Amino acid sequence: MFDRDEGDIGYLNAPPQLPRYLLHCSVALLVGGQLLALMLPVGFQLAYAICFVMSVLYSVPPFRFKAVAGVDWVINMWGFGTLTPYAAWAATGRPLDLGHVLVLLAFCPLFAGLYPLTQLYQFDEDRRRGDRTLALILGMRKSLIIALASVVLAFALLGWAAAILRAPLVALGLPLAAWLAVLVPWLLRHESWSPAEHQRGMYRALTAWAVTDVVVLLVFAS
Repeated sequence: MFDRDEGDIGYLNAPPQLPRYLLHCSVALLVGGQLLALMLPVGFQLAYAICFVMSVLYSVPPFRFKAVAGVDWVINMWGFGTLTPYAAWAATGRPLDLGHVLVLLAFCPLFAGLYPLTQLYQFDEDRRRGDRTLALILGMRKSLIIALASVVLAFALLGWAAAILRAPLVALGLPLAAWLAVLVPWLLRHESWSPAEHQRGMYRALTAWAVTDVVVLLVFAS
């Protein structure tokens, strides 16, 4: 409700004008979800409540932390990265063991790697509007290096979890290869890429994320 972007936003190409009552509907859904969460285990209730608070701090003035480079990154890596899959685990009521804790933690640096990639194709518009996004402050090269390092850390944690849980470690090679196939060429060629090419890179990264989700579910489902 508080954004006035002119170009593509996130994963939407040429998005329409925001509906008039979007904020009201969003708040109603958030509150309704928190009430429904009371029917589930305490872990889910707490995860939902934390994400509820973070979503408000992220989007709503005077906080609007989505506009504070670095804070937006932390909220996303922990909210989307770890708390969201933890909520799904907590809903089952199963206790957490060290191996699965590492799996959930791995998604924190994994999303830390994905997040700046969603901003690279918006460099020109963000700079024109005076927005201080994380990627703009870091620059493209540093953003891509941090993304690559974060993804490697995520797979190191997944590998550690696989060793503890005696899961097939070799299967993690597929999503890791997918990420490297996206990030290494992007890092090497970013200076000559157009905004459209950076946007295609973001969608390739999202594909690598989807592959990671499927493989992690298969490897650690037991």
